[in-house]
Order: sequence, then C-alpha cells, then structure tokens
Amino acid sequence: MSHADAKPPTPAARRLCEALRRFGLGFPETHEDHPWGEIALKVRGKVFIFLGADGDTVSFSVKLPQSADLALSLPFTQPTPYGLGKSGWVSALVGPKAKAPQALLESWIEESWCAVAPKTLVKARAAGDAPTAGARRTPARRVRRR
Repeated sequence: MSHADAKPPTPAARRLCEALRRFGLGFPETHEDHPWGEIALKVRGKVFIFLGADGDTVSFSVKLPQSADLALSLPFTQPTPYGLGKSGWVSALVGPKAKAPQALLESWIEESWCAVAPKTLVKARAAGDAPTAGARRTPARRVRRR
C-alpha cells in the first residue's frame, strides 16, 4: 500500500500505536526517527522497530532472533519483506480482525531492542546500570590542561 492510500488511524489503532511507541522509547538510549513516513525507534542509531497505524490496524516490524519461528506461526505475522525476514525480522498487522495481547507485542519489542542494542548496553540494563530511558550517550569532553 502506498502512503497515498493510507487512511487516518482510528482512535483504537492510534492508542495501540502510541502505547507501543511509548513502551519502545522506555529502553535506554532509544530515540525516534521518521524515515519513509513511519515511526522508527532506534538504539544508538540502529532501528529495532518500525511502527505505524493505518485505518483500524497497527503494523510493525521487529527483529526476533529467539522467537521468530513461534511469532511466524501466528496468523497476523509474516517475514518482513525486502530480505529482512532472512535476518529474523518479523512484521505484524494487528487490528480488530487480528488481535494480539499487548504484552506479547511488548515482549517482541523488548527482544528486538536486546537484539539490536550493543551487548554492553543490554548487560548494563539487565544489571540496572543503564542510563535512564531516552538518554543519549554524550562523548566525554577533553579537559585542556595549560
């Protein structure tokens, strides 16, 4: 579907899309970008979820190295196009006809963040030492000595 065919999201689709967006932005060093008119959440510049709403459906793509096979057994999922499916990316289309528990969708977002984020950041988050959500790393400033 082209962007010209896109329909404004219904209130229910907008709420789910916003809830998933907020959940994804809760991970350390995550920020939002908008390539191709979609929402893309990134960790240190790498996308871990593409997200959008059209009419009464929410669509998203995530990288699922552990649960892709199980996710792909569900009727509302498919391998992500453009060759990304070969790398464990799964796309889902959720709406009134294809409902999914929000907790399941959030677990996929978390798995995708963990798959894309640097391993040191994943370990720091698990240990409770990661920067606050949405915080960006800033390079250390050099102090000039006179």
